[in-house]
Amino acid sequence: MRPCSSRRQFLRVAGASLLTPLVNLPLRAAAASSKPSSPVSIARCRAYDREVLFTQLQTMMDQLGGLANLVSGKTVCVKVNLTGNPSQPACGLPAGRTYHVHPDVVLATATLLDRAGARRIRFVECTYQLGPFEPYLKNAGWDMNALSALKADVEYEDTRNLGTGKKYTEVKVPWGGSLFPAYHLNHSYVDCDVYVSLAKLKNHATAGVTLGIKNNFGITPTALYSHHNQNEKSTSARINIFHTGEERPADGLPQEVDPASPRRPTYRVPRHTVDSVGIRPIDLTIIDGIDTVSGGEGPWLKELAIQRPGLLLAGRNVVCTDSVATAVMGYDPMGAPATGPYPGDNHLAMAASFGLGTNNPKEIEVVGLSIKEALHPFGWEPKERNG
Repeated sequence: MRPCSSRRQFLRVAGASLLTPLVNLPLRAAAASSKPSSPVSIARCRAYDREVLFTQLQTMMDQLGGLANLVSGKTVCVKVNLTGNPSQPACGLPAGRTYHVHPDVVLATATLLDRAGARRIRFVECTYQLGPFEPYLKNAGWDMNALSALKADVEYEDTRNLGTGKKYTEVKVPWGGSLFPAYHLNHSYVDCDVYVSLAKLKNHATAGVTLGIKNNFGITPTALYSHHNQNEKSTSARINIFHTGEERPADGLPQEVDPASPRRPTYRVPRHTVDSVGIRPIDLTIIDGIDTVSGGEGPWLKELAIQRPGLLLAGRNVVCTDSVATAVMGYDPMGAPATGPYPGDNHLAMAASFGLGTNNPKEIEVVGLSIKEALHPFGWEPKERNG
């Protein structure tokens, strides 16, 4: 799957203002009958050692065809899974050892991008706090000095609101939308040449698994999508609009495809999750599966348990990558709704149905470790279905 060759191209396709919404992204949403496949790399890595991480990730990138041809001279946006509060431990361990991407994986990724010739590296996440972003990341254990020492310009943007941008960009979902036909985004997601999802290998209470695709759920600004009224200082989640549908976006924003559709989160969350990949396609997925948790996405859930798969996974097609990762977790990425880890609809199957990639592991080339060699059953299933 090829990235937009330049920010100018993306904006020309997407429309650079609220008054010029995207017509369609150059697909990536191929015909529904087409399910692209791309190799996925799996590697053993049992500890957060910076040198080992860098070497292992470099080998994985070489297995996938190299990184320089993707990022050299480019602006690379990296969405990191930092859901919740970095100061909040889980199961007695720090966030990076459980439900956040570990800071050393972040640094190893940035170093790889830098040495591959990236011109600019922009780390993004949508937080639920009002403070500046860089101290927040430092508090999460990020080595800001090491990151600033890289040759590439390194930037940080909290995309919960406009951030450093002057306006939001409206981007249409190529297939018309599963929940909404279009969404408004912070400039960081369109003002880049290459987009990376840096994710964690873990369960999700509503989506079943949260990997590269589900990491994209967090790209929509909470300033617009936490409540009906726009609030640039909002620290609320997107529950009322995307999970339950109790509220609708403000007038002037795209409204639901079907206002009469079910209001249950297990219907809505998978649909917004798939829409998020339509509006911001992922060029590279890297998944931290060294230390993690099962039972959900964060410490606010009571069923969390420590898991130590000792793995890294990466791929250029996010559906293929997440499907292999799901299989490594001991689940069926092709599973029917409300089976296995899925409390409701299976977003991997939905993504495959829109031609974003195959979710059939038999159709995916796996390099490095095999799925069988990497298998680490998480053993969790939701107690309730279709809630």
